[in-house]
Parts: sequence; structure tokens; C-alpha cells
Amino acid sequence: MKHVIHGVATATAISISGLLASSAPAQAYQVDCAILLCLAGGWPASAPCAHARAVFIRRITPWPIEPPLQIWRCPMGVSLNDPSPMSPMERLYAITFRDSPEPPEPQETIPIPLVRVQADEQADIDISGDAFDFVRSIRVYHIQYRQHENRDGDCNRSDSTRLGSYGVQGDYRWTRSTVGQVPAASGLSIPNGCGSYFYRSVFVDWRDHAGIYGSEEVRY
Repeated sequence: MKHVIHGVATATAISISGLLASSAPAQAYQVDCAILLCLAGGWPASAPCAHARAVFIRRITPWPIEPPLQIWRCPMGVSLNDPSPMSPMERLYAITFRDSPEPPEPQETIPIPLVRVQADEQADIDISGDAFDFVRSIRVYHIQYRQHENRDGDCNRSDSTRLGSYGVQGDYRWTRSTVGQVPAASGLSIPNGCGSYFYRSVFVDWRDHAGIYGSEEVRY
């Protein structure tokens, strides 16, 4: 299955030139379908994938901190009645781009509806198989850490770090975490001892279908 994902994701980048060449009126594609597909393929270089990644990062930019991928907004199930046999990722590619001859202009502002920071909604098809492991690889760390030494020489530390993660079917949850769980790719760097230090950011990481690691961090 993973070689199918790779082929479809690669085809995404190759097909963009065809999308851009179309003279039909521009329509907004399903951005969460595009996020899903582009993430699987390691964010191929293309205008739709660049836009999808921008939305992915914008959602974790406070405030509020939203699920970067909202898979329940991608209607994958609508293509299940297609008479031609296609893999889940091939269907995903079809419903993401078939009605979208042109991506949005870069300067266009596309409103993103606010959603609850936790979401019980799930994908509308079964994504429990390992073909969609890359969805469950996404982790969002809301890092809030402070330390300082008081006048009595005691070290006061405050760690309110939380972890946002995806369940088997793409549902999203926040749980308590600690700075000790934050991946090394973050800019977090707590000094030795109890030197005065404050760090606040949202850090997201993931692995694409091939297991290649990626991350982004937003300081605020």
C-alpha cells in the first residue's frame, strides 16, 4: 500500500502543471484533503501543496490552536461508489483535485472556520490501516515553560506543556505532557541549573508515508 501512496503523492506534484494550465474558473479545493495528500507525499513542491502546508501551520498559530489536519472535513467516503477500483489514496487524490482546475492565488485570504480544540469527529472511511499511519504520526506540542530562582535560592519551575494527537480514526485530543517529551527538533533549550528561562511555542511534527521526519515551530 505504501508504494501506492508514494506513486499518488508523486503524481500530485506532476499533475499541478496541468491544473495550472486549465482555463476553467478557479474553485477552492478541499484543503484538508490536500493537506492529507500532500503530507503523505512529503509536501511535494506545488502551489496547492504550498497552500495546504500554509493552512496546516496557520492552524497551530495561536490563537486558538486548532488541529492542523481536520480529516473530518475531507469527504473521502463520497468516492466509495466509484465503479473503478481505486486505493484510498487514489480516491483521495481524485476528490481533492478533480473539481479544482486552479489553486487559489497566493495573496487570496481564505477564511478558516474556527473549530473546537478537541474534536470527536473522525474520518468518514476506515483509516485504521497502516496506509494512514502518517495521520497518527502528527503531534502538536503546546509548550509553556518557565523557571527562575527565588530570593530564598529555591528553583521555581512551571511546566504547562500539552500534547495534541490523533486517534485511530483521525479524532483529535489534547493531553498533559512535559517539556521532557518535546522532540529535540524544537528550539526549547532549558539551561542547566536554575537560570531564568521562559519558553512558549507551538511545535508540530510528523512523518510522511515513507517515514521521513518533518517539523515546524511557531514562537509567540
